[in-house]
Amino acid sequence: MVPRRAAWPARSHWVLWLATLAIVTVALLTLRGRLDKAHVALVYLLVVLGGSAAAGRRLGSTLSVLAFLALNYLFLPPYYTLAVGDPLDWLVLVAFLVTGIVAAELLSRAQRLSAAAERAEAFRQADELKTALLATVSHDLRTPLTTIKALAHQLAARGEEDALSIEEEADRLNRLVADLLDLSRLSAGALPLRIELDAVDDLIATALDRIRGTLGMREVIVSRHGHDADEPILFARFDLAQSQRALVNLLENASKYSPPAEPIELWVERAGARVRLTVADRGPGVPEQDRLVIFEPFYRPEGVRPDVGGAGLGLAIARRVAESQGGSLTYAARSGGGSEFRFEIPAGTAAELAYVHDHFMPKHP
Repeated sequence: MVPRRAAWPARSHWVLWLATLAIVTVALLTLRGRLDKAHVALVYLLVVLGGSAAAGRRLGSTLSVLAFLALNYLFLPPYYTLAVGDPLDWLVLVAFLVTGIVAAELLSRAQRLSAAAERAEAFRQADELKTALLATVSHDLRTPLTTIKALAHQLAARGEEDALSIEEEADRLNRLVADLLDLSRLSAGALPLRIELDAVDDLIATALDRIRGTLGMREVIVSRHGHDADEPILFARFDLAQSQRALVNLLENASKYSPPAEPIELWVERAGARVRLTVADRGPGVPEQDRLVIFEPFYRPEGVRPDVGGAGLGLAIARRVAESQGGSLTYAARSGGGSEFRFEIPAGTAAELAYVHDHFMPKHP
C-alpha cells in the first residue's frame, strides 16, 4: 500500500498538469484562427514534456494521448469531430503522438539514470567513509588488545583460572581487528601483495593444512575437473598467503553451514585464462534476494544458528583478495541443494607455463 504522504505529491502533479493542458487548450482555442496546426502541436508537446519531467512516463503518455485527441477534435478541420478532412493531417497527428510518447519515455529514462547515478555516488562516498572509519578504529584497538593479552598472560602465570579465557577472547578480538584492517586496506587497494607464478596444488595443500583443526572429522574431497595430460599441474599467478586466506575463509564458511556428516568438495579446473577453485557444500544455500549482498562486510543470513560464529567478513575479504589479483569470486546455487563459491585467479601465461614445463616438470622416456 502506498503511504498517503508519498501518494499526495504524485496526485497533485497529475491534477496540476491535467489542469495545465485544459488551460492551454482553452487559450489555443481562442487563437485558433491565427495559429497553424504545427504551432498547436509544439505547444502541446511542451506540456507533455513538462508533465513527464514532473511525474514521469505515465503522466507524459496520458498527456500525449489527450493532446492528440484535442488536436484532432478542436484544431483540425472538420472541427468538433474526430474525422480528418486532409489525409496529410494524419501524418501530423501520428507524428505528434509518437513524438510525445517517445519524448516522455526518454525523459523518464534519463531521470531514472540520473537518480541511479546519484545513489551510486552516495554509496561510494559512504563506502569510502566506512573504510576510513574501519581503518582508524582497527588501528586504535590494537594497542589496548595487546595490553589486555599481556595482562592476561601475567594473570595466568599467577594461577588465575579466568586468565586463559581472557587471553582467548583477546586473540579472537585481535583476529577480528586484523580482518577489519585488512578489509579496509583491500578496499582501498593499499594491501601489499606478492603475486607470483605458483602451483595451485601448493595453495590447496597449505589451505587444508591450516584449516585441519577447524574442520575436525569433516572430509574435504579435492578433485580435478577437465584434466589435461599436457598440463598435469595447474599454475597461476597469485599471492600465496592472501589466496590461502581467501580459500580458508571459503572452506570455513562451507563447514559452518553444512550438515555435520556432509563432506565439502573442492573442484579445481582450468577456465580459459583463469584457474577456478570451486568450494561446494550441501548447506541451505543463499536466498535469491540475498545473492547481491552476501559479499558485503558483516553480512549474516537470516535464521542462522546461534552457534555459527564469525562476524560476516570472510566472504568480503575473499572477494577483495580475488579481485585485487585480477580474479573474481562468485556464487552459484548447487544442483541438488547447497552452494558453490567459485574463486578464480589468473592462470600463468603460455611463456611462463612453457618455461616451467621445460625446466621443472619431470621428463618421461
